Amino acid sequence: MRGSDDFLSRTHVKLVNAHHVKTLPGRKSDVLDCQWIQQLHSYGLLSASFRPNDQVCVLRSYIRQRDNLVRSACVHIQRIQKALTEMNVLLHQVVSDITGTTGMSIIRAIVAGEHDPQTLAALGHPRTRRSATEIAQALQGDYRQEHLFILQQELTLYDAYQVQLAACDAQIDQCLSTFEPTSEIALPTAGSPRRKPQDNQPAFDLQTHLERISGVDFTRIDGMGALTVQTILSEVGLDASRFPTSKHFTSWLGLCPGSCITGGKVKNSRTRRVVSRAANAFRMAAVAAGKTRSALGAFYRRLRTRLGAPKAITATAHKLARLFYRLWSSGGSYDDPGVNYYEQRYQEQIVKGLRKKAQALGFDLVATPSAQIVS
Repeated sequence: MRGSDDFLSRTHVKLVNAHHVKTLPGRKSDVLDCQWIQQLHSYGLLSASFRPNDQVCVLRSYIRQRDNLVRSACVHIQRIQKALTEMNVLLHQVVSDITGTTGMSIIRAIVAGEHDPQTLAALGHPRTRRSATEIAQALQGDYRQEHLFILQQELTLYDAYQVQLAACDAQIDQCLSTFEPTSEIALPTAGSPRRKPQDNQPAFDLQTHLERISGVDFTRIDGMGALTVQTILSEVGLDASRFPTSKHFTSWLGLCPGSCITGGKVKNSRTRRVVSRAANAFRMAAVAAGKTRSALGAFYRRLRTRLGAPKAITATAHKLARLFYRLWSSGGSYDDPGVNYYEQRYQEQIVKGLRKKAQALGFDLVATPSAQIVS
């Protein structure tokens, strides 16, 4: 055992993708599998997979567990809504989120035995957009015993996941506090987030934690929320030097165009299939950015009109990844160039192309005063 420990201390252990071993040419059998891997490693044909440092790996495990808890809780939310629909209680039509203050107050009252629509409608929040009369009309259903039993069980399971989710958030808060700060931002005080948590946001000030350990406020990029940045940093770590350029980073994420070239001709430029939580986070951020009045939003909408939503999401995610890498590697802050930035650049590219075509045909392109590009 001592000899094996000395051997491991003198070697560098690598985590290698099994697909890289399988696709290499050569003779291999299950009996000589270890010898084949050792031979490939001795020739330098095996490259180590990316893995952040141990501290980030601990944070990554907590965040992945939190994502699993959120997904499991969403299943019970869907079952709660199904039980309400089977009772002909159309709560989702008058309340945008049944897990909000109004929705949960009404659901808990139904489980407790209150079935009067007027009484249930009075439990709505004062700032609810729908009136009490509209809510009462949606709550006139058939409260059958079997559906009430299912509703009670699903609500109990949902509450159980919320308890575990709060415990996981406390563990993540404690883990983030152990990271060495890279900026002069102080640790956030317990129980004092910048704003009231919404949706699946944690109860602590996650944005301040992320800015303290990374030195950059990534949430200034349109579409990048605190949870999205948390997922990306937990997957890629805090050391940007592991990726020499932004091209290496986007290639590892699987967001850059492919290069399938045969005989000097490009057969296709589809992105390769990569299972990456960070890439999925960038895609979700691209969808969110497409709904904003920003330069990234204009870029996404222009591509969606021409190429369709899937390709527009991937292209916008690729641009977000390059912006993220620039801030990640060099620091600084992101400033939105404006909603008309990409539209102006697109018009300039069209004019430039038309001018080249006109010169090739022996003509000159002259712009009229009314057709000049407004800067």
